[in-house]
Amino acid sequence: MVIPRLLVTTALALGFAGVAPAADPAPDFSLPTATGVIKLQSLRGKTVYLDFWASWCGPCRKSFPWMNEMRRRYADRGLVIVTVNVDKDRKLADRFLEEYPADFTVAYDPEGKVASTYKVKGMPSSYLIDRAGYIRYRHIGFREAAKAEIESQIESLLAP
Repeated sequence: MVIPRLLVTTALALGFAGVAPAADPAPDFSLPTATGVIKLQSLRGKTVYLDFWASWCGPCRKSFPWMNEMRRRYADRGLVIVTVNVDKDRKLADRFLEEYPADFTVAYDPEGKVASTYKVKGMPSSYLIDRAGYIRYRHIGFREAAKAEIESQIESLLAP
C-alpha cells in the first residue's frame, strides 16, 4: 500500500526510528506458560527475541545458556526473551528445562499452530522483533559463530 510506505519513508527522512520497508509484522499469539499466558501484543514497546525450540534439538542446548546471558545483559534496556516449545508432550520440555534452565518466558505450542504461523523451518528458529512489532531479523539454527552477529542485531534494536 502506498500510504504506509510513504509514512515510513517520511519518518525515516525526518530522522525518526522507523521500520525497514521489508520488515513483516510479527503475528500476534497467545500461549500458555508455566505461570499463565503470554500474549505477544502485550510486549509492544519492547524488543523481543522470540525463539522456537524442541527438547530433541541439539543446538537448543547451547542457545539456552546464551539466551540467559542475553536476558541478564539487556533486560534493563528493554529486551524480552520468549521461547516457544513445540513438543507434543510437555514432560519432554520439562525434562529439558531441568537440565537447561530458562531465566526467561517459556511458552508451549504442542499443536504447532504458532510455529506454523511463523513458518518455522528448523530448530531452533528465532525472530528479533522491534518495539513496533515488526520482525527485523530471522535465524534458523544456532551456531557459536553467529552469537556476536545476533547480539549486535539485538543491540541495534535496543538503541534509542
